[in-house]
Amino acid sequence: MPNSCFHCNEPIPQGINLYVSIDKKKQPMCCIGCQAVAQTIVDNNLTQYYQFRTEPAQKGTDLIPEALKTQQHQKNKLLDEEVLQSEFIYHDKDSKEAILTVEGISCAACAWLIEMQLSKLTGILKISVNATTQRATVKWQDDILQLSDILNAIEHIGYIALPFKANEIEQRNKAISKVFIKRLGISGILMMQIMMIAVGLYFGAFSDMAEHNKIYLRWISFILAIPVVSYGAFPFYKGAINALKIKHLSMDVPVSIAIILAFSASAWATITKQGEVYFESVSMFTFLLLIGKFLEFRARSYAAQTSANLLKLMPMVATRIKNSSEELVAAKLLKVDDLVLIKPGEIIPADSLIIHGNSQVNEAMLSGEQIPVEKTVNDSIFAGTINGDGNLTVQVKQPSNQSFLSQLIRLSEQSQAHKPKLARFSDKVAQYFIAIILITAIGTAIYWQQHLPEEAFWITLSVLVATCPCALSLATPTALTCATTRLNSDGIMVKSSHVMETMPIIDCFAFDKTGTLTTGDFVIDRVEIAQSNINDHVYTRREVLAIAAALESHSEHPLAKPFIQYRDLNISTEAIKVHSGQGVIGRIKDQNFSIGKASWLLASTEQKKNKSIINASCVLVSENKLIAAFYLVDKIRDDAKSLINKLNISHQTLMLSGDNQNACEKIGRELSISQCYGNLSATDKMTVIKKQQENNKKIIAMIGDGVNDSPVFGAAHVSMAMGCGTDIAKSGADVILLNNKLASISTLSRISIKTKRIIFQNYLWAFGYNAIVLPLAVSGFITPYMAVIGMSVSSILVISNSLRLLKK
Repeated sequence: MPNSCFHCNEPIPQGINLYVSIDKKKQPMCCIGCQAVAQTIVDNNLTQYYQFRTEPAQKGTDLIPEALKTQQHQKNKLLDEEVLQSEFIYHDKDSKEAILTVEGISCAACAWLIEMQLSKLTGILKISVNATTQRATVKWQDDILQLSDILNAIEHIGYIALPFKANEIEQRNKAISKVFIKRLGISGILMMQIMMIAVGLYFGAFSDMAEHNKIYLRWISFILAIPVVSYGAFPFYKGAINALKIKHLSMDVPVSIAIILAFSASAWATITKQGEVYFESVSMFTFLLLIGKFLEFRARSYAAQTSANLLKLMPMVATRIKNSSEELVAAKLLKVDDLVLIKPGEIIPADSLIIHGNSQVNEAMLSGEQIPVEKTVNDSIFAGTINGDGNLTVQVKQPSNQSFLSQLIRLSEQSQAHKPKLARFSDKVAQYFIAIILITAIGTAIYWQQHLPEEAFWITLSVLVATCPCALSLATPTALTCATTRLNSDGIMVKSSHVMETMPIIDCFAFDKTGTLTTGDFVIDRVEIAQSNINDHVYTRREVLAIAAALESHSEHPLAKPFIQYRDLNISTEAIKVHSGQGVIGRIKDQNFSIGKASWLLASTEQKKNKSIINASCVLVSENKLIAAFYLVDKIRDDAKSLINKLNISHQTLMLSGDNQNACEKIGRELSISQCYGNLSATDKMTVIKKQQENNKKIIAMIGDGVNDSPVFGAAHVSMAMGCGTDIAKSGADVILLNNKLASISTLSRISIKTKRIIFQNYLWAFGYNAIVLPLAVSGFITPYMAVIGMSVSSILVISNSLRLLKK
């Protein structure tokens, strides 16, 4: 028998017989504290901690304060430990951010409750809850608030929150689905028995059934109905109690009141042997409500599962190279600068740089394209993409919780949780609407009690159920979740929450030229040597290219790349200064050289003297004298022409470029762009955008390559950046076109318009349904059966309508 604790490695006292099952093996513990800590690690699926720890854990009793009274609070407190948090927490300066799975969310009102509860906590910077995916994104100041405090606050109002993990979500949804089916099965079987008895009672009324037989059948119905209204209807009671705890009205409140009143009235009639019983109505009512809830849960689960699939792309293990030998480690434990071997067919475990080897990599999870991309030494690859047929040795550049994929998931959650103005308005309406329903129900009961007492109860019941505004609160979150999920699958990452609202009203698209309308892969078409001697030296083509390459090696601008192949490492530079959007200045062999725009480096008289250089991409100058002019050509993107033609039908198009005016106009003519502006700095581009907004009242979308575009991105109503980088969270763009295709702009515009239309349809149905049903229910034209079916169908219709956005 082991004599040391598996958790803390301290000796186990005699007489202590405590165990925890870790990875299907019972492990001994020395005390209750260690047992609680180990059990928490197991419950949160963090058992890999034991496989890769370098020293024994702290003794459990030291981690559990005596003030904690419940086991759940103890588990939450343990999640404050850094070693556990490293797997699911994102650090951002002085704050932390986490995505939590919240059990028990049944509608948008639940999400609202959680947001209101957490927003009261000091230290909370941001909280958004998505009712569709049942996930919460929380950002807090770690020096003021701890994660356990947040989890405890959520539990205080009746919900359970855990760190979000895709595989756990699937398992949890399966477990919830099983419970739902069990409730449905029990309620359905008992409802059928009660209905059979009800048929007997109805027929007995016409055949002089003996009174004692009638009483007997009523009691049987009463007994059979108890599990239906207690176990079957439990989710409705739980939701209502959680809402009432914080003095709030949710949609479960009128439903619970209706079930309890109907059952209580029938039970009283059975016990006192007076009046009519309606156990079959209560059972049918509960059963139909459960069917509606279950179908709604299935639809929400599908949408949530689709958006969670990105996390499943992460591999569990990786092959790390250490001291020239290979070892298997958990992928999440890889650190920056670790060397990793990736074999053919394996999933890439971390954002990395290729050190050795070449292969084809499937980047479908980024771009939506299944065609593999060639990768070789010094190329970047991203976690979650799939290696093709080559062996790669890579160097890790980002830890798992800051990988491109992690950022993608976090930003996706934020955009899905956003509520447009219409949604915020409808949430407020829903809160007041429930109060109106209850007041209307009371008024209905009083009126019908005076005019038709025998039907008053059932008419009131119909009012409580038929007008429950579930569909109203589901209208926006389901549509936004489905829309962002669809866009992600097409390689379009929506970062900012306002994009889906603003895109449908955009009337002007402004494009950067280099790297956006064109591929950005320049080649030097020709070089013109100026006929001027400097210090009695006439420069050759080879010399000017080598000098230009030495200067341009310090620039990240796309125009610098074509010079790399001409770099002569025997030429050294000093006193280099890069002027953003203009050019580079430096010294070579004690002589000053500059390369950049002709308009920046040469006086207007010099430009007039050499008219041909006006069209040059860049010029090389020394001692204020022109040495050479370089003419570069760039290829227009294949999909640029078709996109501009589509946009020109109903939008204005602009080109804003730092390149010379002639080159811009040439591209503009080829693509049919209405207005072209050349020779612009980043500030100049921003000025043009603002003038269009102020003078022409334009709603503008700006599309660029993300390099030096921050000012103009900030000025535009919606900004889009081409391609992907390792830190999309810091990009100033509202949208990242991960697939690097201009056609994605058309897709984004189409999906945003369709999303707006579907949200409008959802609200039209939700408001229209309640507006029609309320007067009909009050008038007594709707029975309880019709009320239940109507409420369930309205919610399912809204969700099904939103799911249309997932179809391609």
